Amino acid sequence: MLEQLLSISEPWLQYAIRINLLNESREDLLDLKNEVLKDRKILSYLNDIANFHNAIVSNHKDPDLSIHKLLFLLDIGLETDIPEIESAVKQIMSHKDKNGVYQSITNIPPHYGGKGEDVFGWCLCDAPLLLMALVKAKIDYQQHIKQGVEHLISLYREQGFPCSVSEEHGTFRGPGRKNDCCPFATLIMLKLLYEIEECRNSDVAKGGIEVILSLWENSLEQHPYMFYMGTDFRKLKAPAMWYDIVSVADLLSKFDFVKTDSRFCEMIDLIQGKQNADGMFIPESVYQKFKGWDFGQKKTVSPYLSYLCIRLLKRVDG
Repeated sequence: MLEQLLSISEPWLQYAIRINLLNESREDLLDLKNEVLKDRKILSYLNDIANFHNAIVSNHKDPDLSIHKLLFLLDIGLETDIPEIESAVKQIMSHKDKNGVYQSITNIPPHYGGKGEDVFGWCLCDAPLLLMALVKAKIDYQQHIKQGVEHLISLYREQGFPCSVSEEHGTFRGPGRKNDCCPFATLIMLKLLYEIEECRNSDVAKGGIEVILSLWENSLEQHPYMFYMGTDFRKLKAPAMWYDIVSVADLLSKFDFVKTDSRFCEMIDLIQGKQNADGMFIPESVYQKFKGWDFGQKKTVSPYLSYLCIRLLKRVDG
């Protein structure tokens, strides 16, 4: 199946497959990496992240956000030896608050509790992604990351991670009850915790996972902060950057203790049921801004979506 997937993939995806699924060494893939760095879409992403804080964070679902592009580049196997990625990492690290949490530039209107000005601050639906990017970029954890992670962990409550913001954003919070968890913040905090060995099997990680699984189990009744696990959630979609079944199952598949949970198994059965005879997957929903990518259409097999689904299924199968 992987050989077939390689045969229909562009160089950037071939590179990701060879590194992340076939465990080939980067030293043996230098020629392929050079091809990747000539790809116009990859070059466009690199150019965009080189001025990391150029775009104001006004919608965390926006594929154009620098953090989503940086995480995509890191996930396919590119590293800080590439000048634009190194520059993006340095720019992230240049804006950190007293709690060690890295900040994004945001403008929250006064009627939502903000100042109505462009300010550096953080929301719990963006700060974990910045910390995760630094972890993936192999920045020293003890010196530059641990303090911020511990501060965000301290926000955890029994029902999950809440909608939280830094003091720069005033009284802003999303459209939900104050005591509810924010499913997206909980999801990306779990993604961050998995990347840190000392946090991976913590009580907070296990508690957060139970929250996500419980939301799946009670998807007809529970929709905190208007995050649903209904029809749209269950459509296959790439990249795994938001709150949908591929993104959630991808995260859960990394934790060994989840693999036999009946609720997780339901998600896996749903995804496997959409696999075609060749073992590939066709997108059922798309982000319009990905029109030029193989996962930006709903008519034919998407090699990248197939890669994401095959990768998470491979983890489940061991």
